[in-house]
Amino acid sequence: MPRTVKHLLIGSTEAYSGKSATVLGIAFQLRASGFDIAYGKPIGTWLDEANGLGDPDVAFMAQTLNLPQERLRPPILSLTADTIEAQLGKNGDQSHLHQIDQYCQSQGEDLLLLEGPGSLDEGVLFNLSLPQMAEAVDAPVLLVARFHSALVVDALLSAKQRLGQRLVGVLINDVPTNQILAVETSVVPYLERHEVPVLALIPRTPLMRSISVREIVASLKAEVLCRPDRLDLMVESLSIGAMNVNSALRYFRQGNNMAVITGGDRTDIQLAALETSTQCLVLTGHLPPSAEILARATDLEVPILSVDCDTLMTVERIDQLFGQVRLHETVKVECVKQLMATHLDLTRLLSLLNLKLPVTTSQS
Repeated sequence: MPRTVKHLLIGSTEAYSGKSATVLGIAFQLRASGFDIAYGKPIGTWLDEANGLGDPDVAFMAQTLNLPQERLRPPILSLTADTIEAQLGKNGDQSHLHQIDQYCQSQGEDLLLLEGPGSLDEGVLFNLSLPQMAEAVDAPVLLVARFHSALVVDALLSAKQRLGQRLVGVLINDVPTNQILAVETSVVPYLERHEVPVLALIPRTPLMRSISVREIVASLKAEVLCRPDRLDLMVESLSIGAMNVNSALRYFRQGNNMAVITGGDRTDIQLAALETSTQCLVLTGHLPPSAEILARATDLEVPILSVDCDTLMTVERIDQLFGQVRLHETVKVECVKQLMATHLDLTRLLSLLNLKLPVTTSQS
């Protein structure tokens, strides 16, 4: 008789594949179906030391899902410079794998969702890689893979070889709209023939790849010159205003929800940007904009940021943000709920996990 699954380990083939969004989306779906769920993240990856907090992702998940303390499992350890250095030192070589079994002990929930490390190898230094955790607690694994090309098959077949029958399914994320049909007709059947169930194809959504103006401010240590109340605006693309104004206007009109980087003395470029789909102006050289620009941006509710660094460094830092998109905006949470409700085959997932829908009393 198939065993009753009490936890599901959700991992990814590489960092920033959309693992946290997948955990959140599945959690919402399970809750809507009547499941009492818990959430755990055995390995934390960053600390909010300034506020005396642990991994902010865990706090975010607990708050978003409104989880009581008994339905929350904080990290066993966090991958910080200090913990890694201690493990590499002469007093290191401490395995944390023995803690996983107790970590996964049920507190009465129907299912514990475990958010795994950023890749199949992350955490191996502490014996807490995804395959090691899965084996230790005999957990089924759902893998998230970001779509770069059809070679996503390579990564997923390799994962299948390492995880074996514990791999219950995969979710392929960030598939360009114009490639979805090709993925459905070639990649998915191939994986299914090799016993890798594909439970969702999530289309590329500009909003999910966007960053907030607030994140840009924090990363660049920028001075906000106007509209500090609009830092929650979402930026989907980056444009550089370094050409003549006519070329810039044509260029800007092709963009959507942009952050425009230009010199503080380029009033013509700044005005052109403000007449298009611009979410913020980032002015380099620490040169103040004119009173006319400040007034126009204030009226249009477009924040203006002033930075000390040059244009190249500014672009590089914002590009890094786009490569490490996080989930902490309300608008993204709503987007995740909609995407997962539309594209995740929850019925098949429950079947593969041998889970039945809870019996609930109907409410009038």
